[in-house]
Amino acid sequence: MDRRALEARIDRLVVDNRFTISVFFPLNGAVLLVASAEGLLPPPLSFNPLLILLGTLVMRSPLVAGVLPLVNRRAALAVGALVAYSYGIEYLGVHTGVPYGEFFYGVDLGPTLAGVPLGLPVFFIPLVMNAYLLVALLLGERARSRPLRLVSVIAAVLAMDLVLDPGAVALGFWVYPDGGLYYGVPLSNYVGWVLSATVAVVALDVAFSRRALLRRLSETEFMLDDLVSFVILWGAINAWFGNWVPVLVACGFGVGLVRTERFDSRLLRVPRPQLSRFW
Repeated sequence: MDRRALEARIDRLVVDNRFTISVFFPLNGAVLLVASAEGLLPPPLSFNPLLILLGTLVMRSPLVAGVLPLVNRRAALAVGALVAYSYGIEYLGVHTGVPYGEFFYGVDLGPTLAGVPLGLPVFFIPLVMNAYLLVALLLGERARSRPLRLVSVIAAVLAMDLVLDPGAVALGFWVYPDGGLYYGVPLSNYVGWVLSATVAVVALDVAFSRRALLRRLSETEFMLDDLVSFVILWGAINAWFGNWVPVLVACGFGVGLVRTERFDSRLLRVPRPQLSRFW
């Protein structure tokens, strides 16, 4: 089977299972994670690292399927460098507290390398790509301006962490011993995210052609379904713990998805957007 045939098969697998991937998995993930945090599950199931990683990989699959045809040598090298950076900056953070502030993992997130979960790139890089794609759609022709595009995507990544970190802290995924002003998260964490988001956004901007990404978006109805999963999963978790500002930010991403009509056809019954005006 050649590459194009394999990519077409993966696309079909995602299309045929959109609801399961993008709604069922995050809803069940939220229930299992909250139940784990509340001590309602027995040890084999409570915060099971394999289930966490598997669920994350499944929810990432629409984005991976969407981006896969665009991966050439330049993209592979840039993403590889970003993977190395993500491990390096996390190692620095775990062992020195720089740049995020002192923290430690409170939950087993699977195999680690020098104290850093091996699944880290799976957790981090897709968040940045989701933000990049959503911002590109929302900005339209204005996304041709690289400074505006980069600043807007960095801001979107930071907004995603305004949702992610409070929920993760509430679950006990990671712990800031000294606490923090924002639902137990210190402001130093967001200073660190400015750095990491900037590096990641610039790397992806170099790796992929904006025009090619938008063309692929116009051809695939599912490419931002991973962001739908993010809104459902972390919105629900934050709502359970009463973190209402993160819930509102998550709803903001939901509004952006509706505006760009990216969770469409088979689930919301809305037409696919026409993107030709963007390039």
